[in-house]
Order: sequence, then structure tokens, then C-alpha cells
Amino acid sequence: MAQYPQLLHTVLDTPDVRGLAEFYRRLLGLRYRPGDEPAPDGTVDDADWLTLTDAHGSPRLAFQHVDHLKRTTWPRPEVPMQLHLDLTVPDRKSLTDQHDRALALGAELLFDRTDDPDEPLYVYADPAGHPFCIFVRGPGTAAAPGAG
Repeated sequence: MAQYPQLLHTVLDTPDVRGLAEFYRRLLGLRYRPGDEPAPDGTVDDADWLTLTDAHGSPRLAFQHVDHLKRTTWPRPEVPMQLHLDLTVPDRKSLTDQHDRALALGAELLFDRTDDPDEPLYVYADPAGHPFCIFVRGPGTAAAPGAG
């Protein structure tokens, strides 16, 4: 018997499974699990579950269909984040580059804390409304404090 369960991947609910999977595939450089790729002829699919993997085939993110998804209102408290992804970059130049990429891919900027000298940070909503952070990871930083 295993001492602890193992985390397989994080699953995000979305009304547009393919659209959100494509957003994160392009943002993070992930790949579709074999068999989950879009149709080669470009036809629209009605996938209700897709998985993205890293270059070694390890699952990283999965997406499941829901009919309705209430977007977070963070930083207002009406609908909390509930879960968010922390993504790190090594320096401010990378942060600026990834900020531009995230916006070009369809992310919505929710919070700008790039004036923080120790840990500059952006908080975004993905196209389905899930929050995620991109920040310069300072020495000893475990997560983005104050973002969630």
C-alpha cells in the first residue's frame, strides 16, 4: 500500500474544453495526451475532457466540461479564487515577455504588483475565468503571497 496518494494533475472546469486546453497548451508549452489532439482537418469537436502533458508525457493539466462556470470576482470577495495556478519566471524581462504572451493568448489582467521590488507579480484570469499568477520567484519563495 502506498503511504500517500500521488497527485496526477489539476483539473479545471470550463464551458469550452478545447479552447481552455489550447490556451494553456500555448501558454505553458504543453502537449496533448495522445488521442486528445484536435482533429487534423480543423473540424470543431465537442470534447468534454482533455489532458495536457509535459514533454515526457506526464499529466499536468486536465479540462472537463461544465455547462456554466461562475467567474471569480477576485480581488472582490463575492466569488473567491478557490484555486489558482502559480507560474514563475526567472527575471523581470521574462515577466514582461510572458505578460505580453498571456494577454495575446486571451488572459485578462486582474492585478498588477510589478512594483514589488522582491517579487513582481501579475494575476490574470484565463479565458474561462480561472485565476493564475506569473511572478518572478525570489529566493526562498514558496508561492505568491497575497495573491490568493
